[in-house]
Amino acid sequence: MKIGIIGAGAVGAACAMATLMRGCASELVLVNRGRGRAKGMVTDMGYGAPLSSTTRVTDGDYANLAGAALVMVTVGVNEKSGGATDRSDPSGRLRLLDKNAEVYRQVIPQIIAAAPDAVLLVVTDPPDPLAFLTRELAGHDRVLSTGTLLDSLRFRVHLGRKLKIAPTDIEAQVLGEHGTSQIFHWSGARVGGVPISDALGQCGLQHDDGFRATIENEVRYANITIIEGIGASQYGIGMVCARIAEIVLRDERAVIPIGVYNSQLGVTLSLPGVVGRGGCLKVLDPPLSNDERIGLKKCIETLRKAQERVH
Repeated sequence: MKIGIIGAGAVGAACAMATLMRGCASELVLVNRGRGRAKGMVTDMGYGAPLSSTTRVTDGDYANLAGAALVMVTVGVNEKSGGATDRSDPSGRLRLLDKNAEVYRQVIPQIIAAAPDAVLLVVTDPPDPLAFLTRELAGHDRVLSTGTLLDSLRFRVHLGRKLKIAPTDIEAQVLGEHGTSQIFHWSGARVGGVPISDALGQCGLQHDDGFRATIENEVRYANITIIEGIGASQYGIGMVCARIAEIVLRDERAVIPIGVYNSQLGVTLSLPGVVGRGGCLKVLDPPLSNDERIGLKKCIETLRKAQERVH
């Protein structure tokens, strides 16, 4: 199956490399406004491709997306160039929305014209309101936001470091917005089936507000920490996108926190979703504590206001 990637910047390159390494597609097409950059990237990757997969890597224009099963959209202003790297700014990634919405209004119709049956994966920040806009422009529901899957992985990693336990054995999710209003689902967090509060106590750690605040700040502002070091948050999201692509193309029906339009709530946000060939096939409603439910309501209101800016 074919995967398309729109944008050959730092994130697009990371998505392409991770997808190539996973070998989940028969063909990978990279489309960029400046085709020379895309051509150089696929030429470079193509020489190493035989070591990891049989994926054919090419550059092209929108017409070359024909027949794609999934298209990742990574174009737009990033956090550093868009001035979204201030930890004290409550807007966070939403500061990039207006500029990137204009880019999407130009790009999405061209993708739809070439690949009307593809699942669209919105990667550009802020992905949730941009996925809402993409759904309106596309006229179908096969639209996913990368949502809080990366945030959830960061949550697991930081908990694992504190517990000195492999993050693969930790179940912990971030819900809602991929942004400052996100909700940490502490009440549902488990370590090998053991509730997180019990696991922390058994490992000699205090499960209090200070502990939670430390973990949440590490996760919520991880992107800024990365940008301060290397200029762009790219590798983690690249690996996340490759995994989502794999789930879709293989019709795995895997349950992950994924951004999708919720008709009951009227916003695109992340909840546990069953993902397969048709996109998000079903959304599951996790039990929430009272504080988490209040936080989710605030998150929904934040996203609703953001969507009104692009509606």
